[in-house]
Amino acid sequence: MKRHTAVRLLGAGALAATAALVLAGCGQGFAGDSGGASDSDDGLTDSDDPIRVMIGSSGEAETAAVEDAVAAWAADEGVDAEVVAATNLSQELAQGFAAGSPPDLFYLSTDQLAGFVENGSVRAYGDLLDNKDDFYPSLVANFTVDGEFVCAPKDFSTLALVINTTLWAQAGLTEEDVPTTWDELATVAQTLTTDGRVGLAFGAEYQRVGAFMAEAGGRLVNEDGTEAVADSPENVEALTYVKEHLADGTFAFAADIGAGWGGEAFGKELAAMVIEGNWITGGLSADYPDVEYTVAELPEGPAGQGTLQFTNCWGMAADSPNQEGVLDLVEYLTDTQQQLAFSDAFGPMPSIESAAADWEQANPELAPFLAGSAYAIGMPTNVGVGEVLTDFNAQLESLATGDPQQILQTVQSNLEAVVGG
Repeated sequence: MKRHTAVRLLGAGALAATAALVLAGCGQGFAGDSGGASDSDDGLTDSDDPIRVMIGSSGEAETAAVEDAVAAWAADEGVDAEVVAATNLSQELAQGFAAGSPPDLFYLSTDQLAGFVENGSVRAYGDLLDNKDDFYPSLVANFTVDGEFVCAPKDFSTLALVINTTLWAQAGLTEEDVPTTWDELATVAQTLTTDGRVGLAFGAEYQRVGAFMAEAGGRLVNEDGTEAVADSPENVEALTYVKEHLADGTFAFAADIGAGWGGEAFGKELAAMVIEGNWITGGLSADYPDVEYTVAELPEGPAGQGTLQFTNCWGMAADSPNQEGVLDLVEYLTDTQQQLAFSDAFGPMPSIESAAADWEQANPELAPFLAGSAYAIGMPTNVGVGEVLTDFNAQLESLATGDPQQILQTVQSNLEAVVGG
C-alpha cells in the first residue's frame, strides 16, 4: 500500500544568510545516517525519506504547476514530498547547506553551478538520466563542469526581437522590412523613433547587450570556459554599434525611458521594439493584453546569427538521503509530456528536443525563440563570474558616453581573476 502523500506549498521568508554561504556550505555527509539510507549500485543514496523540492518561482502559475507535478509523481510512487516556494532562493539554499539540511532537489542557476560542484554541495547525476541524450546539447554544455554532466536542464529561454505590429504598420513598414542585419535594424529603429518613443529598447546589462556581442562573434569566455576573451575586437565592434545608436536616440536602455525592463517599455509603447526572452509573453498577457506584437529572430551581425540562452537545472543535494527518489522525480519532471505542461502553464521552452515539434505546433508565433537554440550562447559558469557580470552591467549603464574598449578591458581583467588569461 502506498503511504500517504503530503505535498504542500511553503512560502518561506527571506533569511539572514548571505549569498556567500551558498558557496561556503558543503556536503555534511548525513545521507548514510538518515532514515536508514544506503548507497545503491549507481552510488546514489536510497531510503524512504521524504523529498523536499525548493524552487524560485516566477509567480502563482509556476508554483501551482510544479506543485501539481510533484504531487502526481509522489502519489504514483508512494513517496512523501513537499514543494517550497523560496522568497530568496540563494539565501534559503545558503541556510540549508550551512545547516547540513538542504532541500533534496532545487532550481540551480548556471552562475552557482561550478561553486556548488567545487565545494561538494551537489551530486552530479546527469549521466544517470535515462533521457540524458534528449536534452539540447547547448544546455548540457551549460551544466557540464570538468567534463561531467552535473544536472538536468529544467527548461530554457532565448532572446528574440519583439515588434509592436500596430506601431510598425503606422510607420509604413511591412513584413518585408523585418530586419535581418544590423544595418536593417538601425534603419527600422530610426523609422520607428518618434517624440516620446524609441525604436528599440533593452536592458542595460550583458544579459541583453550580450546578444550583439554574440552576433559579432564575441563571447566573454571561450567555449570551454578556460580563457577570458572579453576584450576581443568582436566585442568592441558590438559595443561600438550599440553605443552609436544609443547616442543617436534610436536605441535606448529601458531604465533611461522610464521602464523597469524591456517588457514594461514595450507594453507602455515607450519602445516599438525590444530585445527580450519568451518570458515577455506572460507579462504582456497579464499587464498589457491589448498590445499586439510579433516575434522575429534577432538580426545577423558581422559573424552571423547570435543570441543568448538562459536556463536553470534541477540540482540534487549531495546530502540528500533519497537520491534515487530524486533522480526518478527529475526524469518525471523533464519528460516530454510534463515539460509541455509546464510550458503551457507558465511559458518556458522545454529543454528536450523530443518536445520541440509539439511545442512549436502549440506556439507557432513564438518559433523564433526556439530557433535561437541552434546558435545561442549560454551564460559563463565559472566560480565568481556573477560578480564580474554585476560590475560589467554597472559600466554598461553609461555606454552611450563611455569607451567600449576601456569597458571591455576592465571586464577582461576581472574575468582573468576568476577564469585565467
